[in-house]
Amino acid sequence: MRIFIEKDYDAMSRRMAQIIAAEITHNPACVLGLATGSTPEGAYKYLVDWHKQGCLSFQDVLSVNLDEYVGLAPTHGQSYRYFMQSNLFDHVDIVPENTRVPDGLTKDPAAFCAEYDAYIRSLGYVDLQLLGIGRNGHIGFNEPGDCFVKETH
Repeated sequence: MRIFIEKDYDAMSRRMAQIIAAEITHNPACVLGLATGSTPEGAYKYLVDWHKQGCLSFQDVLSVNLDEYVGLAPTHGQSYRYFMQSNLFDHVDIVPENTRVPDGLTKDPAAFCAEYDAYIRSLGYVDLQLLGIGRNGHIGFNEPGDCFVKETH
């Protein structure tokens, strides 16, 4: 693991976007683990800009997202699918079928989680995982002090 310390949010966002863009350039069919929230918004803006400038293509990229709210439809304004569509997917050339966000409306969350894990394993896992850290230190709904569960839950 490498830790980069940047002077401000914009510099951190640019660095994050550069790392993601380098992964895509090196491996156009990479599997990106993506996150939502305020941490990656700036990076997504850079990626969209570079795509619009013709410098970056997401055509062969696969994405898997960390989390979703149980009970929210993908079109709900607070859904993480909606966030990803609004902040990245709708603005780049990623193939819609290559984007995965957990299903907040699943009738059987345990079965869905097992299937999601199996899907990620079938891809050979994630090539690059983007994470944000919440104000209280949480990562992907794993709250500080909780047991950090490795699989989808």
